[in-house]
Amino acid sequence: MPADTRTRHVAVVVNTASRTGAAALRLVEGELHRAGVEAVDVHRVDSGAQLPGALAEAVGAEPDMVLVGGGDGTIGCAASVLAHTGTTLGVLPLGTANDFARTLEIPSALPAAVDTLLSGKVVDIDLGRVNGSVFLNVASLGLSVAVTRRLTPRLKRRLGQLAYPAATLAAYRHHRPFAARLELGDGSVLELEDLMQVAVGNGRHYGGGLTVSPTASIDDHLLDVYAIGKGRLRDHVSVARLLRSGHLIEHDRVHHVTTRSVRVVTDEPLDVNLDGELAAMTPATFEVDRNALHVVVPQHSRAAQLD
Repeated sequence: MPADTRTRHVAVVVNTASRTGAAALRLVEGELHRAGVEAVDVHRVDSGAQLPGALAEAVGAEPDMVLVGGGDGTIGCAASVLAHTGTTLGVLPLGTANDFARTLEIPSALPAAVDTLLSGKVVDIDLGRVNGSVFLNVASLGLSVAVTRRLTPRLKRRLGQLAYPAATLAAYRHHRPFAARLELGDGSVLELEDLMQVAVGNGRHYGGGLTVSPTASIDDHLLDVYAIGKGRLRDHVSVARLLRSGHLIEHDRVHHVTTRSVRVVTDEPLDVNLDGELAAMTPATFEVDRNALHVVVPQHSRAAQLD
């Protein structure tokens, strides 16, 4: 499909350290030229340390759109840089889980993803923030942190999507329950004990295709907060079966609320997992950054429907 006037100048930033990044860079550039994009600026990133500088350079050239290829960690860094700048982000799903791309309904096949980004619509979405740091999908503490520590690049390369259940099973065997106080934006407080996990969702998908809740949306200006209590093994198995659909929020071992902000306080400081990166600690304040980012989604996408 020929590029329209909105995409005559495109910057491409690809994390070649991501699962499929190295092989994808030349393919993306070729697809853009075949589509008739007049100017394509390519920025190759070989490590996470290079990413902020490459993004700043890409934005500085004032392209019509910045296409960013990598996993959710890479896309999250890009979202942090592009938030409230007016620059449009296009997501190239090159990671293991690609949950943000799944939320936006971006095709997983690279040629189809590029075509979607050139022919799609631009929408505004919310970002989540934890003590100021950005997250796209879910920020969490507890079991998910232990999973993240076990979810090494080597395991991802070896098992792909199966790395997530493998890491979860290993983490579950050694998990210690914890207590937390949730101070909600409306002034109410939840005192919870014997918890497995607390999760705060901004988007819809996380963890390799799991769903935050059946009604979660990335533009509803709300956070979906759930806390999973400790139970018997069969309780945890029944919760796990509901993770993909998001109906775990209806389980009697799960506390669920929606709010615009929540402060989480634990007896001792705990790490907070932001889209697979350990980037904050409790006590932590989670907030919605409303309409923070312009992104491209397919014309038929249900990802962002609010005005």
